[in-house]
Amino acid sequence: MLLFTMGFLLVILQPSMGQFPRVCANTQSLLSKECCPPWDGDGSPCGELSSRGSCQNILLSQAPLGPQFPFSGVDDREDWPSVFYNRTCRCEGNFMGFNCGECKFGFSGINCTERQLRTRRNIFQLTTREKNKFLAYLNLAKNIPSQDYVIATGTYTQMNNGSNPMFRDISVYDLFVWMHYYASRDTLLGGSNVWRDIDFAHEAPGFLPWHRAFLLMWERQIQKITGDENFTIPYWDWRDAEDCEVCNDEYMGGRHPTNPNLLSLASIFSSWQVICTRSEEYNSQQALCNATSEGPIIRNPGNNDKSRTPRLPSSADVEFCLSLTQYESGPMDKMANYSFRNTLEGFADPQTAISNPSQSGLHNALHIYMNGSMSQVQGSANDPIFVLHHAFVDSIFERWLRRHRPMLEVYPAANAPIGHNRENYMVPFIPLYRNGEFFKSSRELGYDYEYLQEPALQSFQDFLTPYLQQARQIWAWLVGAAVVGGIVTAVLTGLIKACQKKKRGTSSEIQPLLIESEDYNNITYQSNF
Repeated sequence: MLLFTMGFLLVILQPSMGQFPRVCANTQSLLSKECCPPWDGDGSPCGELSSRGSCQNILLSQAPLGPQFPFSGVDDREDWPSVFYNRTCRCEGNFMGFNCGECKFGFSGINCTERQLRTRRNIFQLTTREKNKFLAYLNLAKNIPSQDYVIATGTYTQMNNGSNPMFRDISVYDLFVWMHYYASRDTLLGGSNVWRDIDFAHEAPGFLPWHRAFLLMWERQIQKITGDENFTIPYWDWRDAEDCEVCNDEYMGGRHPTNPNLLSLASIFSSWQVICTRSEEYNSQQALCNATSEGPIIRNPGNNDKSRTPRLPSSADVEFCLSLTQYESGPMDKMANYSFRNTLEGFADPQTAISNPSQSGLHNALHIYMNGSMSQVQGSANDPIFVLHHAFVDSIFERWLRRHRPMLEVYPAANAPIGHNRENYMVPFIPLYRNGEFFKSSRELGYDYEYLQEPALQSFQDFLTPYLQQARQIWAWLVGAAVVGGIVTAVLTGLIKACQKKKRGTSSEIQPLLIESEDYNNITYQSNF
C-alpha cells in the first residue's frame, strides 16, 4: 500500500523549486547555458504563449563585493547561476517557478490572483493528530524521490564544462539538506587547497532572507507531495527553555537508552541516514557531497561545550536583539558590531551586540546545544529539529521587520561578502531569487506566526506608523522642499504686489486677491510634498 501511495504521489507532483531542474540537467542545456523548460499548460517555454513568462538573459548584479573572498572564477557559485546557465525563465505578474508554472508565495488560483495567508503555529499547540501528521509528512519527504530536481555530484570543470553531466536523484527532504550544504561548503581550489571563509547562506546579510526563502520552498514542497495545501511549518519557541523540550519520542525523538549520541528506537527519526556531513573528506578529495548515506542522526543535547554555549537563549536575549536598530553594520560578516543580523545569528553577544565568535548566542546556541548533526553547519539540516528551530528564528526576524519597518534600501546593496548583496541571486536556488526579495514582511509572502497575529482592524496609529517612519528617513528632502516652497512663495508674492502697483487706479470692480499669502504658502508646500 505504501509503494502504491508513493507512486501515486509521484504522478501528481508538479514543478517546484530547488537546485538543478531535472529537465535542465543534460548536455544540451549545459552547453547552451539555457534553462527555459516548457510549461505543461501550453507547451511553450516558460508558458510564454499564455503570457506567464519568457526566456531571458540573466541580469547579474554589478555591485562591488566585500574583501572576504579574494578570488575570481574559481567557484561555480560565483555570479550564480551563470556558470551553468545564463538564460532562464523570467516570470510575469504573480507567476513563479523554473517554468513559470507556479504562483508566487502568498498567491494561489488558476491565474495566481487570489491572496492567501497561512499561519505557522507553535508545535506544542498542535493537536495530537496535527502533530502526528507533521511527523508523517517529514518521514514521507525523507523517503520519496524529488520528481523535479537532481543534485550535482561534480563541479562544472569536473563535468568537462557541461559535456559530461554529473547529477543524481535525491529524496525531497535530502534535496534541502544538500542545498544547505552546497550554499555553505568550502571553495575547492585544486590539489589539497580550499578556501573556508565563504558561505552564501550564513555569516552575512543574506542569512535571514536566505533561510526565509529556504523554509518557504520546503513548506511548499511538503504541500505538494502530500496534497495538503494548508500545511505550514510549526516552530519551537525555545526562549528560556531549560532543556530540549522537543527531544522526546512524542515529538522529534528521545535519547537512545544505551548510546546517548543516538535517537531512541521508538522514534521514526532513528532510522534516518544523514548526508553531506564529511566536509574534510570532500575537501581532501576535491569533490562535492554526492548524497551517499553517512550514518544515523547524531544528537546529544546539553552535553555540549559549556564554555562556548553555557545555556539556551533567554527572552531577555531576544528582546535586546530586537531593540537593535541596524540590520547590518561594519564589515557585514561575523565581526559586525551592533548588527541585528549578526546578533540574531549568534556571532555577537546577545547582551551587548559586540562581536564574539568564540561564543555562540541565539541561533548558533541552539545548533551547538544539540551537540551532533545540528552542530556542523554544512550538514545541520539533517536533523529535523532544524526546521522547527529556523521557523522560530524567522519569527524573530519578522518581529524586527514589524517593529522597525525598514525600507528595502536598509539591506546592503554593495560591499557585502560574496553572494550577499541585495541584488545577488541566492545560491543554489532555481528559479532565481534575489536577497532583497525576502527582506519584507512575512504577510506579503503569504504566511504569519500564531503568536504575532494582530487584529484585522488595526489602530490608526498602527496604520500611520510606517508612513511616519518613511517620512523620518527622507526628512532632509522634506526640509529642502519646504525651503524651495518658501522661496517660490516669496517670489510669487513679490510679483503679485508688483502687478497690484502697476494696475492701481484702474477699474474699482477688480476683486482683491482671494487667497492670503499664508494660505498660498500652505498650498505650495503641499504641492511640493
